Amino acid sequence: MSIETTLARVDAIRQAIADPATLVGPPNATGGTEAPAAAPGSGFAAALAQAGAAETGQLTGAGAATGVLSPVSSYATTPGLAGPQTGQGGNGERVLAAAETQVGQSEQPPGSNESPAIAEYRSATAGAQPGEPWCAYFVSWAARQAGEPIGPAGQGLGSVSEIWSWAQSTGRAVANGPGVVPRPGDLIVFGGEHVGIVREVLPDGRIATIEGNYNNRVSANVRSASEATGYVSMS
Repeated sequence: MSIETTLARVDAIRQAIADPATLVGPPNATGGTEAPAAAPGSGFAAALAQAGAAETGQLTGAGAATGVLSPVSSYATTPGLAGPQTGQGGNGERVLAAAETQVGQSEQPPGSNESPAIAEYRSATAGAQPGEPWCAYFVSWAARQAGEPIGPAGQGLGSVSEIWSWAQSTGRAVANGPGVVPRPGDLIVFGGEHVGIVREVLPDGRIATIEGNYNNRVSANVRSASEATGYVSMS
């Protein structure tokens, strides 16, 4: 800190404490004086805070006159399909949260494409048929639970090709390739045959997923980044 800055800071503190009323309180029971009640934004501490804030350029607008620090807005950015992320849980996070509650749900009996849970997943897709492959039904259900139903009318979609066509028509489709990093909650597409939900991108670049109709159940998997043909942004 330069000598000029130090002197300016000391001068600001002196001005703040120059009024005796800020240093001496009313008489107490023993004939002495009580320390004054601290008022927000006044006294030595406030002056010190204001001088320090002015020195670092953190006072803006009305705060420059009152000594109140203005809140600084910020966001974290993650390389991926959408723009900046805020601290609030977005659509993708809600899709993922719904999917995570279902890990371990399985077909009854195995290979039947049926169970009470799978029947519930089908309810999120108009025209869904019992006994059909259900990976698309599962992501349609998770999206609806998150308040972000997929399909042109939010009716859910029963096949991977329909999901990809819808994503392309709405600007959500991202073909996999160098530098493409999905976000948690995005849909991960494997050709026209299978679809799941991104859980996270691991430090080594592999993709942790949750997938319905994988080994006859809702499974938590880890995939190599090259396995995906594309992603559907749910952010």
